[in-house]
Amino acid sequence: MVFQKSACIEPMYRELPFLERFQAAKDDGFEFVEFWSWADKDLDAVKAAASSAGIGIAGFNGDAELSLIDPGQKEAYLAFLRRSVEAAKKVGARSLTIHSNGLGEGGVVIDRCEDLSDTVKLCAMFDTLRECAKIAGESGVLMNLEPLNVTTDHVGNFLTSTRAAAEMTRLIGCPKLKVLYDVYHMQLNEGGVCDSIRAYGDQFGHVHVADVPGRHEPGTGELNYPNILACLEETGYTGLVGFELIPRTTTAQAVEAIMKL
Repeated sequence: MVFQKSACIEPMYRELPFLERFQAAKDDGFEFVEFWSWADKDLDAVKAAASSAGIGIAGFNGDAELSLIDPGQKEAYLAFLRRSVEAAKKVGARSLTIHSNGLGEGGVVIDRCEDLSDTVKLCAMFDTLRECAKIAGESGVLMNLEPLNVTTDHVGNFLTSTRAAAEMTRLIGCPKLKVLYDVYHMQLNEGGVCDSIRAYGDQFGHVHVADVPGRHEPGTGELNYPNILACLEETGYTGLVGFELIPRTTTAQAVEAIMKL
């Protein structure tokens, strides 16, 4: 099958003003766009730009600077998540991405919660995720829990493995709470990409693509993306494949590499 494609228009199309990136992505053959933060955007303008371009919005981050792993932040986390759900519904976005730790500028982990034990962090995350699942089920907005690499981009992040994320979503058992499997992040953290896809692909709600090293377009690094996408297809995955990558040279050349897949 040919997966529907989403372009992350924060790192891609930077040569254009933000609102012009929707039409550019549509013209290049993407069915969806996604971005990182909604709180710094004019949502009416975002909705109009997507509608004018005839392109869907895959989603954006739902948790900003708040953490799942800190029990003291639970109520604030859920309050912001509810605001994110309303933002998603306003612009017609399909999903929200959620993380174990709050992330700041450039994806830097804001608080590693080093005063908390791993047991407390894990239990707090599971407890709050159950509430996230309820909100997702009631709203119809899919929530995708994303493990991140701790070698390069998100040092100190708590959730680092596909297995940990997928086992939690399986235990909670809500069809609207899934895993965002980012091939770039997980290659850096654990390798064995196809093994992970086969073991946990039933829990994937969204997939992100970028090559290693550098987080550039497929074909610039060590990953065999034709094999990876074939493996994803074998699992029965029918969701979106999002290209969250930094073009090595220009967006146009990155798009050319993407479309070859």
